[in-house]
Amino acid sequence: METISADMIAGGLLILRLVIGTLMMGHATQKLFGWIGGYGLRGTAGFFEQIGFRPGVLFATAASLGELTSGLLVALGLFGPIGPALMISVMLVAMLAVHWSNGLFAATNGVEVPLLYATAALGFALIGFGPYSLDALLGIGSVWTPAITLAVLGTGVAGAVGNLALRRLPAATPNRA
Repeated sequence: METISADMIAGGLLILRLVIGTLMMGHATQKLFGWIGGYGLRGTAGFFEQIGFRPGVLFATAASLGELTSGLLVALGLFGPIGPALMISVMLVAMLAVHWSNGLFAATNGVEVPLLYATAALGFALIGFGPYSLDALLGIGSVWTPAITLAVLGTGVAGAVGNLALRRLPAATPNRA
């Protein structure tokens, strides 16, 4: 059985980081600036209001900046689990507030895409960014012990739970026959 070389693993992590991080940054620019077919901050804020996140501009800005920051940190391989934890936080909120009721696959607006981002982010947090990262270049990769990594990931999940707790769904109107 052949083994995979350390260089192949490092290269694979670099490619995954660059793709996932850059796509997440692109996702954020759709919300913030309306780039790449997005709705911009005002349009996104209106949608956030409709799904119970008020004030919409505040929540849309926070989500967009979380996506942008997490994507940048992942692409650069910087600050260990912080970027992945941010990505997981934003994607958990997206999964539960927007996509959950639509099933699994993206074709029905299901959880597929945010689940893939969150899973990739969890993988980066647990495995690390590899030697072709700014963490490695700056010599700070060893700072991220398993205990610190789990604490940072827990903080990301807690942020998602807190965000969802602030959500105010419109009251259901009773059917009158």
